[in-house]
Amino acid sequence: MNAAEGLKVEAIAEVARTAGAAIMEVYEREYEIIEKADGSPVTTADHRAHDIIVEHLQALTPEILVVSEESKDIDATGRLHCAKVWLVDPLDGTKEFIRRNGEFTVNIGLAEQGRPILGVVYSPSSGVCYFAAQGEGAWRQQGSGSPEPIRVSAYDPARPRMVASRSHAGEAVSAFRDALAAASGCDPTIVSMGSALKVCVVAEGNADVYPRLAPTSEWDTCASHCVLTEAGGRLVDCQGTDLSYNKKNILNPWFVALADPDVDWLQFCPPQDS
Repeated sequence: MNAAEGLKVEAIAEVARTAGAAIMEVYEREYEIIEKADGSPVTTADHRAHDIIVEHLQALTPEILVVSEESKDIDATGRLHCAKVWLVDPLDGTKEFIRRNGEFTVNIGLAEQGRPILGVVYSPSSGVCYFAAQGEGAWRQQGSGSPEPIRVSAYDPARPRMVASRSHAGEAVSAFRDALAAASGCDPTIVSMGSALKVCVVAEGNADVYPRLAPTSEWDTCASHCVLTEAGGRLVDCQGTDLSYNKKNILNPWFVALADPDVDWLQFCPPQDS
C-alpha cells in the first residue's frame, strides 16, 4: 500500500495529464489574459485545469481538502485541522506559458501532517511526467513510454551545476552563484528554466542545486518536493530545515533544492534581508 493509503500515484498522474490536455488546447490558440489582484497573469487555461483537477481529486478522495492556487474562499482555520491536504498549482509557470516557451507544469502534491507524501509534476508541452510517492521512489515517464526511476547525482566540485529561475532570478541568486564559484574555483554551469521543472532537474541528476531565494507558495513546491525527496535529495530552507506544508501562512521561506546532502550548500546562501 502506498503513502496515500491505496491511492495510486499513477491515477494522479492521469489527472495531471487530463488537465494538461486542456491547457494545451488553450496554449495552441489565442487566449485571454486576466490580471489577478496581485498583478500576476492568469489565463483561461489555469481555470480550466483547476476545475478538472478539483473534480477528479474530489471524486478519488472526497475526504481530502483540495487547496489550489485558483481556489476561492478556502478557510485557513478549517484547513489547519486537516491531517491531509492536496496542494495544487493547475498551471505553474504562467509567465512561461504566456511567453510560449513550454516551461510550465501541472503540479499535484499531497501533504500529510506537513510532509509531502505524493507528488506529480507534468509538463504538458513535452509530455514528460515526474511522479513519486513516499517509500516508492521517484520516476520519470515520457509520454506513453515506460516509467524510469530517477536519482540525484553525487556532487563533482570541479563541475558545479546550478539551476536558476528564468523569471525570478535576482541579486540573492547571483550572490549564491558567486559564492559557489569561489568555493569550487570555477563558474557553475547555469540551467535557466521555469516552473517546478527546476526541482525535477535536480531530482533526475542533471543539476546539483537550485536556490530559490524569492517568494513561493506551498502549491509551487509540494509535488516536486516529494519527487526530489524520493530521488534522494532534499528541499530545505536556509537554516537546513525541510519545508513543511499546510501552514497558517501558505508562503514558503527561501529554499534550496539540493542533490547531494553531504555538501554544505547553505554556506552559499546570502542573508535573506540582503
